[in-house]
Amino acid sequence: MDYNHREVEKKWKKNWLDNQVYKVEDNFSKPKYYVLDMFPYPSGSGLHVGHPLGYIASDILPGIKMSGYNVLHPMGFDAFGLPLEQYAIQTGVHPAKSTMDNIQRYRDQLSNIGLNYDWSLK
Repeated sequence: MDYNHREVEKKWKKNWLDNQVYKVEDNFSKPKYYVLDMFPYPSGSGLHVGHPLGYIASDILPGIKMSGYNVLHPMGFDAFGLPLEQYAIQTGVHPAKSTMDNIQRYRDQLSNIGLNYDWSLK
């Protein structure tokens, strides 16, 4: 039997999106559980290998805790400061544009590796 990982991943990513498996619903009858990741700087053209290394571990725990807890596992972006200024100087792209473009790229990359975030929360 031939295993086509591209087709399997495509199928399940679509299923997760269509069925909103990452959608957060408050259940205040459960105890609260909060997991916070380091927010990446959207000052580069994409995530580096060190980002998923940390995010994968902190993605597993909320998934386990969701059955007994009201879990909050937010993701955001640290879009201020020297890294953003340096990226603008290096690329010649205005920080407002590069930040929004890079945030979208990071979100796509995080979703592509199957990390569990409810992007509808703002």
